[in-house]
Amino acid sequence: MLQVTHRALTRYDYANLPEFGPRYQLIEGELHMAPAPNRYHQDISRNLEWILLRHLDEHSIGILYHAPFDVYLTDINVYQPDIIFVSKANEHILTEAGAEGAPDLVVEILSPKTARFDKEPKREIYARTGVTELWIIDPESRTLSRYCLRENSQTPVAVLRETDSLETPLFPGLRIALAGVFKK
Repeated sequence: MLQVTHRALTRYDYANLPEFGPRYQLIEGELHMAPAPNRYHQDISRNLEWILLRHLDEHSIGILYHAPFDVYLTDINVYQPDIIFVSKANEHILTEAGAEGAPDLVVEILSPKTARFDKEPKREIYARTGVTELWIIDPESRTLSRYCLRENSQTPVAVLRETDSLETPLFPGLRIALAGVFKK
């Protein structure tokens, strides 16, 4: 009987993908296409990014990037989170290729075709590789789950609704009214 084995793809295989065409993520050595998100997903991303950028304009504590932006976490895990924040203390991870290491904050906005990856394997890899906070935003339920990954990668420290506000030590002095994030 012929036995076929497949090797895990690596960041080096990923780096050789064409720069145009569909977006991909490398999750545990498997290449996954990430289709373009829907319009509401993009609204949420834009709204949150605008709020964070305004705060960072006034408080020079780090830098923000949005997808598509490669985050190289391990040789077999290269992701394109919706938004990342890298504090000044960790700016050394930034290279011409993207981020070579764990950002301080990762924001994943759930999409039907990629939610299972964001909720499970990617969350675990983020925790294992040193991401401080993960925000998983669910457009359907209009909730934001805030994980402090160094404390507990399984359970969010807060699940906030559209009527709530978010505060985090990553952005001192910022209180985010989630109604502004979920605004269409």
